[in-house]
Amino acid sequence: MRLSVFRLGLALPVLTVLAFMPAGSGMQAQPSTDLPPAREIIDRHVKEVGGRKAILAQSSMHAIGTVSLPAAGLSGKLEAFHSKPNRFLQRMTLPGIGDLEEGFDGTVGWSLSPLTGPALLDGKQLAQRLFDADFYEELKDPARYKSITTLEKTTFEGRPAYKIRLVQKTGEEDIEFYDVETGLKAGAITTRDSPMGPVQGTTSVSDYKKFGSLMQPTTTKVSLMGTQMIMAVSTIEYGVVEPAVFVPPAQIKALVK
Repeated sequence: MRLSVFRLGLALPVLTVLAFMPAGSGMQAQPSTDLPPAREIIDRHVKEVGGRKAILAQSSMHAIGTVSLPAAGLSGKLEAFHSKPNRFLQRMTLPGIGDLEEGFDGTVGWSLSPLTGPALLDGKQLAQRLFDADFYEELKDPARYKSITTLEKTTFEGRPAYKIRLVQKTGEEDIEFYDVETGLKAGAITTRDSPMGPVQGTTSVSDYKKFGSLMQPTTTKVSLMGTQMIMAVSTIEYGVVEPAVFVPPAQIKALVK
């Protein structure tokens, strides 16, 4: 229910049409010989945000906020819906561009944008969408991974962080960072397929606040292809999302065979 709410795929249609800007990784490795196990680091994060029981007690979430693209001078509205086991819908509205949506109803993965038109996901992109859509992804169920290991103690976004490698059953790897002091997840590096081929993005999350029984990051920054997108969440509600929200729009239904 955390980084899974704001996905790399949603940023692609917007960021690929913007001018490229130099972007640093914000990371600096530091030698360390005493590293906690990755599962211990993840479990600490789960405890800090409210605990496993509180996470599993939720069945859906609805987030509202804003999105901005500083390099382009654009800002607009953001809305995201997510429901167990793996359904979601995300919508951005940007002046001069319009509505950009992507969704997954448990079977069909799709995107809809004035920049690219309606499109269905298939093959590897659909498989990645299914993996990313897990409502309880932050629990890091061992059954979903081949291995989860702590790589090093490093610096991420100017703060000490543990760097973890998560190898999926397919062999694909994600990197995540957890703040050494707070225990909270600080960000991730992910590579996902796109119409242009594999694209790597760096995401940072911060400004955790409590909504109901859970802490959630309210600021998400996505650096992709030299451009940054910033998403700020103002409200989050649990258990209010109706199943009809995830029904693909007519333009998408017309593509489904």
